[in-house]
Amino acid sequence: MKETTMTANDTSMASAETRADAPVKPMKALVLLSGGIDSPVAMYELIQDGWDVAALHMDNRPFTDDTYIEKVKMLVEQVEKVTGRTIPLYVADHGRNQTTIARKLSEDGEATTRGLQCVLCKRQMYRTAEAIAREVGAHAIATGESLGQVASQTMHNLAVEDDAISFPMVRPLLGLDKEDIIEVARRIGTFEVSTIPSLCCSILPDRPATHSSLDRVLPYEEQIGAGELLKVSMANLKGPAESRDA
Repeated sequence: MKETTMTANDTSMASAETRADAPVKPMKALVLLSGGIDSPVAMYELIQDGWDVAALHMDNRPFTDDTYIEKVKMLVEQVEKVTGRTIPLYVADHGRNQTTIARKLSEDGEATTRGLQCVLCKRQMYRTAEAIAREVGAHAIATGESLGQVASQTMHNLAVEDDAISFPMVRPLLGLDKEDIIEVARRIGTFEVSTIPSLCCSILPDRPATHSSLDRVLPYEEQIGAGELLKVSMANLKGPAESRDA
C-alpha cells in the first residue's frame, strides 16, 4: 500500500500550516538534485514554503563528467546563500546501476525495450532516495519534475516510477511552465550554474519510452535485481562532509 503522494497544491497547504503555526516542527524533504535547472528551483521553493531540506545527487559517472559533481556542490552553496539555510548534500553511486540496466534491456535487441532505460533508472533512483530519506528523518522525497517536460515525466511514466516506493513524493514544479522555472532560477542565481557546459547523460536510449507500464517494467526489473542495485548505491554513499570534498 502506497503512502500519500503530495502535489504542488498539497505542498502549499502544508507550508501555509507551517507559517501559521510557528512552533510546529517543519516538514523535511530529501531533494533529488540533478545539476540541471529545475531541481535547485524546487529545493528553493520548498525552503520558501517552510520545509527543511537535504539534497541527494545520483552520481551518473561515467555517463556524465566530473563537472556535474562540481555543479551540484555550487548549486547547493548558492541556494544556501539565498536562503540562509545549511543544506546537507549526499552523493550516491548510480553509474554502475545504469550499466546493469542497459545491459539487461539490450539483450533482446529491441529498441522499444531499450527505451525503458529512463523509467527503470528513475525507479532505482527513487529506491535509493527512499532509503536515505528514512535514514535522515525526511517526511518526503522531492524532485524538480515538470509534467511532460521529458520522457520520464509523462503521466504514465510518473505513475510507474512512483510505484517503486512507499514514500510520499513532493513535486513543487509539476504544473509550471519551463519559462517560469527559468525565471526563478535566474532570480536566485542558480541558472548560471545549471547551464555550465557539462556532459549530459550519455546512456540515454535513442527513443525513450513515454507510455510505460508495470507489466513491461517489472519482468526486467526482477531479472536485474533491484535490491542488489540499491546495495551498490548505499554501499558507496557519501555523506555531507565527504560529498563537499569529493
